[in-house]
Amino acid sequence: MKKSQFFLRYCLLLICTNFILAQAPKKIVVEHSDYFDVNQVEIPDAVLLTGNVRVNHDGAVLTCNKAYFFQKENYLKAFGNVQLVQGDTLFLNSKYAEYNGNLKKAYATGNAVMSSPDATLATDTINFDRNTQEAYYNSLGTIVNKDNTLKSKSGKYYVAEKKFQFLTAVTITNPTYVIKTNHLDYYTNSGHSYLLGPSTITSKANYIYTEKGFYDTKKNLAHFLNKSYIRYDDRVIKGDSLYYDRNREFASATRNVKITDSINRGIVKGNYAEIYKKQDSMFVTKRAVAVNFVENDSVYIHGKKLMVTGKEGNHIIRAFNNVRFFKTDMSGKCDSIHSSSKTALTKLMGNPILWNGENQITGDVMHLIGNNNTKELDSLKVLNNTFLVSKDTLGTGYNQVKGQNLFGKFEEGKLHDVDIIKNTEVIYYMRNDDKELIGINKNVSSKINIIFDEKTIETITFFQQVDGDIYPEKDLPENARKLRGLVWRGEERIKSKDDIFPPEENEDNDKISNATKAEEAKKDVPMKIRKETLNYDKKKGKK
Repeated sequence: MKKSQFFLRYCLLLICTNFILAQAPKKIVVEHSDYFDVNQVEIPDAVLLTGNVRVNHDGAVLTCNKAYFFQKENYLKAFGNVQLVQGDTLFLNSKYAEYNGNLKKAYATGNAVMSSPDATLATDTINFDRNTQEAYYNSLGTIVNKDNTLKSKSGKYYVAEKKFQFLTAVTITNPTYVIKTNHLDYYTNSGHSYLLGPSTITSKANYIYTEKGFYDTKKNLAHFLNKSYIRYDDRVIKGDSLYYDRNREFASATRNVKITDSINRGIVKGNYAEIYKKQDSMFVTKRAVAVNFVENDSVYIHGKKLMVTGKEGNHIIRAFNNVRFFKTDMSGKCDSIHSSSKTALTKLMGNPILWNGENQITGDVMHLIGNNNTKELDSLKVLNNTFLVSKDTLGTGYNQVKGQNLFGKFEEGKLHDVDIIKNTEVIYYMRNDDKELIGINKNVSSKINIIFDEKTIETITFFQQVDGDIYPEKDLPENARKLRGLVWRGEERIKSKDDIFPPEENEDNDKISNATKAEEAKKDVPMKIRKETLNYDKKKGKK
């Protein structure tokens, strides 16, 4: 055999031998014991170690008062003041322990306490697997660190990740709040908590429910998914995704947002919202709508942006950009709305238009005034360039009333009568009880009073300086049947609560609905672990 082949085989044999030796279980080494004894009667095949016992196994050091050392099995039973130390990061103390050198597994019981630089676990029994660096317990345990106290019926600790995992009832108690859940991953170094399944966070400030969430117990920052909501004394905030900052009492919500205000009897919806609890304010956009309960009806107000501010008794709603609103017997549009619960005044500003039944009302500025005692609409003001129009019920013409200002009164939530004053003009199609056209009334006066019957004009009364006549239809030409400035906008009329949203916002909402369904399909999947959790110690070391 050539020398080169022999040398190659020798090297391979040496490598294999070293590999086998490396894989062989390392022996437990006794470093110290005050007394060393063998008693085959009381403890067959074991060495009795007594007094200041110290053994070492593959970097882990175990100390105790007394131990039974089974050399052949590479196994140890330890009694009294037992402590297993792994490096400078893990300490396991108990009254009794067993250690298997072949399997590298420890069992500790009797006031078992496992501590690391970040937390301490106290329970009855702890099992520790050094191969996987995992410790677990199935007895009532308490974990304490600088910020929180955790209690659970069972749990597992991943040493390398510094993570506790609980799959049964667990409670985190903090000076500010209490978290309860059945599935929690808790990172002791960062204080980051990951919740899965029905979970609650209770504090004096609020109550939080989630079925999938993240909570930073040090910074008091949170992110919640899946049927989550935040409940204050008078307000509930829901959304597919909730962000919460406890220190600032700030919350933001995304997708299918719903904020319910029980005191002010209102609901605000949208697909994005910001809520500032200390300032008593909220901002809502993306298909935003405020729903206020008035009398036995609901008023729906939509704008590109909604702002709601103020405490009870001084509640203010502001809506901006392409504002639309709907009530069963009334709807309208304008550029912006300002509504105050204190004054019961709602201002419609910027090209306002109001539809009351079949009547179209326009003017430069509109005010809807409510009654804070009855919680009903009381009156209407239209200031400057007032125009009231309705289609003739049977013909093709338009009933028209024009003047400077309009003052109306509501009865049982419906517009009952109006006074139009200063430079009033009228074109009105007069019909008898059989709906036959009598003639077309065209005149001017100082003031006009109109009484409505349900949705149509019942009577018109003219006051002072009345000048005009009733013309047979054939005697009044078409170009004389319209007052200057008439613009009929019936095709724009909002006939339902769904009409308040423009088409583009409905399209976006359909996309959001699909995203929600996709997210709900993942409801049993834990949240992805954040980078700041995984890199917490690295980031901390840079500071």
